[in-house]
Amino acid sequence: MDLDSADIGTTRRNVLCFLGGSTVLVGSRHVFAQQAVKQTVERKATMKIDRNGSRPSTKGSPDYFSGAVRVEPVFQVGDPMRLNAGSVTFEPGARTAWHTHPLGQTLIITAGLGWVQYDGGSIEEVRPGDVVWFPPGLKHWHGASPTTAMTHIAIQESLGGKNVDWLEKVSDEQYRK
Repeated sequence: MDLDSADIGTTRRNVLCFLGGSTVLVGSRHVFAQQAVKQTVERKATMKIDRNGSRPSTKGSPDYFSGAVRVEPVFQVGDPMRLNAGSVTFEPGARTAWHTHPLGQTLIITAGLGWVQYDGGSIEEVRPGDVVWFPPGLKHWHGASPTTAMTHIAIQESLGGKNVDWLEKVSDEQYRK
């Protein structure tokens, strides 16, 4: 590939101005090739791959879930980003407790048939491909239907190191409405 200055939309004058005007540009093709290689190496040096199976799955805590629930971390990004996601599988009848998220939550339903509800709203069915958004501070719960398991990817951000505020459990009476 010929990395001539014209190929990348840069003139010798622009390069000289960029470099402070004190550098004589000689062998511009070599300079641009070195920069391209350096950028490629820097990108690879900062890339991180978390291999499948390197993040162990856990059972959902009985403090926050009713029924059989499995949580598999998808990703957790540290500072300066605050984003994390988990793939959560609910067996039939399993569900979260009521809870809120300081910066909201997005659910992407990937399998099965689930139910979601916010405080004061009616239970809504969700199916694979559905995307649910709960705004910051909205009290809600989500889980499987009584007869069918459901899996979703839950994405949320942390605020002050916290991404969820757990509340009381969803009673069987509330779940069956």
